Amino acid sequence: MHYPELEGKNVLVTGGSRGIGEVTVRDFVAAGANVFFNYRASSARSDELVAELGADRAAATKADLADVHDVSRLWDEAVAWKGGIDVLVNNASVREPIDLDAPTEDWDNHWTEALRVNLVAPAHLSRFAIHHFQARATQGVIIGITGRIAVRGDYPDYLQDGAAKGGLNSLIRGIARGFAKDDILAYLICGGIIETDQARTQIDSHGGDARFLTEIPMGEFGTPKDISELILFLSTGRARYSTGSTIDATGASYLH
Repeated sequence: MHYPELEGKNVLVTGGSRGIGEVTVRDFVAAGANVFFNYRASSARSDELVAELGADRAAATKADLADVHDVSRLWDEAVAWKGGIDVLVNNASVREPIDLDAPTEDWDNHWTEALRVNLVAPAHLSRFAIHHFQARATQGVIIGITGRIAVRGDYPDYLQDGAAKGGLNSLIRGIARGFAKDDILAYLICGGIIETDQARTQIDSHGGDARFLTEIPMGEFGTPKDISELILFLSTGRARYSTGSTIDATGASYLH
């Protein structure tokens, strides 16, 4: 679908070098937007993506979202690149399993990292975005990528991710309620099992495809494109009066 509203818009996508983030970066650029994104480790994939899309339309920086200083720098670099940001997509997350019987320090480290990357970093970036949008007195969009785990609960070895995503839900809804008067729009996209490298790790370690597919009425896993299509639509402002909404993309495996 063609989205003329996105032409020339400046977008910040966290975790844009792979999975849902990569597809989202590609789709925004195809729609005429300029996209800044971060990566956490190797720059190889990011460098290839920027080279493919063109350095005038895409740019990336290394930033660890567990580090508040990196989060702040990421925002500043994104704004400086094209002189402003119109859309913030809080996509990045960490999802590393930790057994309930793990040593307390290890369990605490997993929880701390998940909360910082999946919740605290989006909170900081959203705060920066709100101030930015208010100062420019123009419409801004903030999107959070959440999951059914945030509402129904997660598997025992991934409790930290489900808890952090539950916090993200509250964060985005609070932003919608508090700043609609400033034409700041905020949305949640609730994903089910989306076929990414991250999800594949969990699927393979928890019984394989058959176990998970049986709980999905549609009978198939989602794709990153299923999420990116929603991100682009919400970023246009066409769903302005639906600010605060959660859109389920779960193949009907969870609805709320």
